[in-house]
Amino acid sequence: MKKYLLSRKVGRKKWAGFLLIIFLAIVLFIRYSSVGKSSSSSVGESPQKQSAYEFFNNNNNEGSNDVVDENVKLPESKSIVELVTFKEKPRLIDVEGLNDLYSLSCNFSKEESKALLVWDKMRLLLSRSDGLNGTAQGVKEAALAWNDLLSFIEKRKATESFEKENEDCPYSVNEFNATTSRDGSNLRIPCGLVEDSSITVIGIPDAKQESFQIELVGTKLPEELKPPIVLNYNVILPGENLTKEPVITQNTWTDELGWSKVEICPHHGSTDMNKVDGLVKCNAKIFRNNVEEIANATSPSSPKSADVSNSSAYGTSNYPFLEGNPFTATLWAGIEGFHMTVNGRHETSFAYREKLEPWLVSGVNVIGGLDIISVLAKGLPVSNDLDLGFDVEDLKAPPTPKKRLVMLIGVFSTGNNFERRMALRRTWMQYEAVRSGEVAVRFFIGLDKNRQVNFELWKEAQAYGDVQLLPFVDYYSLLTLKTIAICIMGVKILPAKYVMKTDDDAFVRIDQVLSSLKGKDPNGLLYGGISFESAPHREKDNKWYISAEEYPPSSYPPWAHGPGYIISRDIAKFIVQGHQERELMLFKLEDVAVGIWVEEFRRKGNKVQYVDDDRFHNAGCDSDYILAHYQTPRMVLCLWEKLQKEHEPNCCE
Repeated sequence: MKKYLLSRKVGRKKWAGFLLIIFLAIVLFIRYSSVGKSSSSSVGESPQKQSAYEFFNNNNNEGSNDVVDENVKLPESKSIVELVTFKEKPRLIDVEGLNDLYSLSCNFSKEESKALLVWDKMRLLLSRSDGLNGTAQGVKEAALAWNDLLSFIEKRKATESFEKENEDCPYSVNEFNATTSRDGSNLRIPCGLVEDSSITVIGIPDAKQESFQIELVGTKLPEELKPPIVLNYNVILPGENLTKEPVITQNTWTDELGWSKVEICPHHGSTDMNKVDGLVKCNAKIFRNNVEEIANATSPSSPKSADVSNSSAYGTSNYPFLEGNPFTATLWAGIEGFHMTVNGRHETSFAYREKLEPWLVSGVNVIGGLDIISVLAKGLPVSNDLDLGFDVEDLKAPPTPKKRLVMLIGVFSTGNNFERRMALRRTWMQYEAVRSGEVAVRFFIGLDKNRQVNFELWKEAQAYGDVQLLPFVDYYSLLTLKTIAICIMGVKILPAKYVMKTDDDAFVRIDQVLSSLKGKDPNGLLYGGISFESAPHREKDNKWYISAEEYPPSSYPPWAHGPGYIISRDIAKFIVQGHQERELMLFKLEDVAVGIWVEEFRRKGNKVQYVDDDRFHNAGCDSDYILAHYQTPRMVLCLWEKLQKEHEPNCCE
């Protein structure tokens, strides 16, 4: 009994000592936290100038977990978001053209090969059995384009002649560059269209023929019967006696799928209220007659007009295309689709269809019942005139240090967006953090189907050293592959503490991005404009449509809007390894895809901090911005000028 009581007494002392140790530990932790906060704030108030590298590496991680940020949101341990998992691990498959992309060689120097650093590490990603829709087509077409480009480069090297030819990318082309045939007027577009490119047709309708068409066509591949039609704008005329219903139909055509879903204006009884770039798809003022919609419309190349008796003619007071009346019609490329303005009034809009984007346009055909006065295309992408050489050295990517970068910024761009890239080089890529080499900026660009665009892009890559070419044709549906490519570069090629993704129409205040990152825990970070509650769009006409088969859950995990966001190195590394081992799903909405991968990172037991900052503007610009989106090259230059002169982040429009 004494032995038992003695053991109980000793046990109580041990418990008392244990509780005392815990209490002292808590006191020390609280005091340490308060000291950490005060010292952190005092550092932030110091006026001493530091380089970006010193800024982020002095007292690198010590105490960083204790810094409180009111914008940081940590998810609950039990997420309400259901995560998509594989039924079986994706396999590696043969993809037509992939071997050609990695076996075709050219005698590139070490410097020339720097544009292909990520290219060499993308092969397994393009071989996945669960590849994104369009991967097979993008790889196959890229192989043809790459072979054509290599042959052209070899030819130019052999002649030691890189002088200008008549194949430049001009700002405009007109009827003097067109050829006329029985089928109408054909105008060649040398280097595709970009945002705000326009095609103006001046003509007089001929009612003796029931319609005329304006077609934007792409480049024909060797095995195709005819080139893809990026847009068929078909105008059905009312006829000499106004006996046919005047309508406008818009559609696309590809060799693989044929004619797509036709859009008709007026769309009687249509419930489609979606707008394109904020503009209605059909101007309701065109037609005031309550007539029956054309039934079973199929091919716009052979339209079926609605015939009526001579006693019930159709009113045409608002119809923009009438027999004998000259008109000026301007078709222009917006952010989301094509828009038609006739005699100064908006008439129709047409959202871009998948894999039929404006950069693909290689020609304009005007055919049918129309006497053509002129056809003019302007606002076309203009390649950089490297022969001038006035400031190429000042705009070149600076050498990168051997030590780890503070940040890699990957910029999404397409091959013919020459002007946008040049605007960035002249503005926010001139920040000291970039020129010192502590922050690296690289453009990530897939191949074009147009040889001239690819050659101009190759010359640009060699001149500025900031372009990474990717082994697939640059379709919108393959953007997620670019995100992974950026992570590969930030992890394996130019190791960086942070990896940022942005677009070539965004203005980024790099100084403010770095300042905002200071003091944040550099692990498990997703920083930008965060969407915490969102769901897949199930409407098929929606640009961001996602079927239940592609993504069964009813909601997305938190994700950062695509114009600009930052992830920490550990997340970038997780993304690279996850796709290398085929353990992460591919998803066509690249910004949401990152959110899905970050959620998987969290479920592996890692802490994630979502930092929402409303200064990252998803659309447009606002005062005190960190990132402004949808900025034209002119606006980008204006924003930079305001920062230099006014030292205030004021918007230009």
